[in-house]
Amino acid sequence: MYEYIGAIHIHSVFSDGSGEVPQIAKYADEVGLDYIILTDHNTLRALEEGYENWYGNTLCLVGCEMNDKENKNHYLAFGINKTYSTRISAKEYVAMVKDNGGIGFLAHPHEKRTHMKEHPPYPWNEWDTEDFNGIEVWNHMSEWMENLTEENKYQAFLHPLRTITSPHKETLKIWDELNLKRKVTGIGGIDAHAHKYNLLGFMEVEIFPYKVLFKSIRTHVLLETELIRENTEKSIYDAKKNIYKALADGRSFFANDYHADSKGFRFFAEADDKVYTMGDSIEHAKNIALKVLLPVQSAEVRLIRNGTTIATTEDKSAEFIVDKNGAYRIEVYIHNKAWIYTNHIRIGI
Repeated sequence: MYEYIGAIHIHSVFSDGSGEVPQIAKYADEVGLDYIILTDHNTLRALEEGYENWYGNTLCLVGCEMNDKENKNHYLAFGINKTYSTRISAKEYVAMVKDNGGIGFLAHPHEKRTHMKEHPPYPWNEWDTEDFNGIEVWNHMSEWMENLTEENKYQAFLHPLRTITSPHKETLKIWDELNLKRKVTGIGGIDAHAHKYNLLGFMEVEIFPYKVLFKSIRTHVLLETELIRENTEKSIYDAKKNIYKALADGRSFFANDYHADSKGFRFFAEADDKVYTMGDSIEHAKNIALKVLLPVQSAEVRLIRNGTTIATTEDKSAEFIVDKNGAYRIEVYIHNKAWIYTNHIRIGI
C-alpha cells in the first residue's frame, strides 16, 4: 500500500486563521506533507474560489468546521459542496453531511479549559447520533491550551511542540467503547490558526506558525493506488476520493512526528492466509496474528483491546497472537512519550 502523510484541521484567512491558502500549502510542501485539509469555520470559500489544488507535491483539500448556535459541537466535514446553518442542531448537520455524500469527524470532543476567557472550550455533547464517521482523537491546539499554566506559559509560547503529550483519556475511552458497537475511525488534527499577537505594545509575534505545527500531529493514510500529482480535474478528484475513503475506512494512523518520523510504521493482522489492515474487520478470533513494524530500532509497543492494555513489548517489531473478540489497536511510545496511535482492527464484533 502507498503511504501518504497529511495535516488535518487548518484555518486560513477565510475564517480565523492568518494565512493565505497558497502560502499555507507552500509551507506544507516545504516540510514534506503529501496533503493538507483546510477546515475554515462554516465556509467553503477556499473550495468555491478554486484553491483545491496541488501545490508542488502537496494536495490542498477543502473541508469545513461546523458548529451549532451555542458554538459547541464542532464538526469537521469533508467531501461536501455546501455548508449548513448554525441554527440547526448538531445531530441535523451531522446527518446532512452523511446524506450529501460527505464524511465527518467530531472535533476536540472533550475539550476543557477555564483559564482563557477569550478562548472557551468547545466540547462535543450531542452523542445521540451514529451518523458521524469518526473522531478527532488528538488535537494539538486543544491540548496545548489545556496544558498552559502561569509557570510554563513563556516556554509554551516559545516552544509550542514540547508541551504536547497525548490524547484525552476520555476521548480514547469513548472511541474504544464506540468501536465495540460499530466502526468509528480516528484522526489527528493540529487546529492551526497562526494567530498573531502584539506583545509589549510594539512587537507582533506569530504564535504557532503553520510550518511549525505541520511538524507535529499528522495523519498517515494507506492507499491501494498511487497518487498522481497533477493539477488536472481527474488527478485532484481521484486523490481526494482515495484520501477521504482511507480516512472514513480507518486505513490510517496518527502520530506526533515531532518525536520521531513515523513514516513506514505498519499494523496489520494475518488470519486464514489473508492480510487485514487498520479499519478492517475479521469475522472470527482464532489464532490471529497481529503484527507491528516500526521505522525505528526500538520503541514501546502497547496492544490495546477494548480500551485496556493487554500486552507490551519493546523492539522494532512485534507479534501478538489473539483468540478473543474485540476492538484491537496499537499505541507506540518513544523515549517515554506518546508517539503513534492506530485505528482499530475489529475481530468478531
